[in-house]
Amino acid sequence: MNSIVYPMKVLAVKLEYRRLKLEKIPHGYFRIINGRKYAVINYDPAMPRISTKHPRRIRVTTKLGTELSEAVNAYLSIRSEYESLLSMWKNNYGFEPPRVNFLIVQFADPHRMNNDFFNRQQERCGKYQPENPTVSDHGELKSKNEQMGADLLKLMGIPFKYEPEVYLKEANDTINPDYLIDFYEIDRCSYLEILGMSDKPEYIFRNANKINGYSKDTYRPGREVIYVFLYDKQNFDGDYFVSEVLSAFNNMIPDSALVWGANAGNIGIDGIL
Repeated sequence: MNSIVYPMKVLAVKLEYRRLKLEKIPHGYFRIINGRKYAVINYDPAMPRISTKHPRRIRVTTKLGTELSEAVNAYLSIRSEYESLLSMWKNNYGFEPPRVNFLIVQFADPHRMNNDFFNRQQERCGKYQPENPTVSDHGELKSKNEQMGADLLKLMGIPFKYEPEVYLKEANDTINPDYLIDFYEIDRCSYLEILGMSDKPEYIFRNANKINGYSKDTYRPGREVIYVFLYDKQNFDGDYFVSEVLSAFNNMIPDSALVWGANAGNIGIDGIL
């Protein structure tokens, strides 16, 4: 799988999140003048006098130039993401994307699983060490399937932490979910479990207890916890994995958060970049 097709609401949120971010940061580019590299700022919300006609130009080798270079690189990175997402929208739909009302409020939030929650959590808390761990760009993982899941999360642009720790009060059990993933654009995170099929009674019992413990502690499937069942552990189904994750993301965006039509205005790329 080389590319991701986002559901409409997810794509709309990703676009608007970056559009608003671009409004709040300096814009600029790099330019070579007489063999020297300069960072050129042509928009800065903190300095209204700067414009395309009156840009700010600083050599990148100076202390201030280094700071401005970082700002320009951040702008160019977000702009590239925005352009890619906007192109995806235009290829899929024949109408303008909506605006989005942030902050996005959930119908229920029993565990306050937001970005702050994600940032506070420790990872790699699991104590089990396999004899032959899978070595990957994400560090050592316990299985090849976990590596493929991590690769797809990276492709989707979803930050994750591997094997955090959670105490299930009703089950009086401490477990280590496979991942804690962060839908940062909507200030929301979820546990993600890859559950394989097995004839081993111990594995079946452990998974059943885990699912029951999540349920009793009000971790809702498709919200606070996402289950991906591998019916054939030898053949990882990437399309299914992606669909389960993005379905949860999409379902946590209420329809009321999107503002369509005349109230949305034109948010084409030329208006903000």
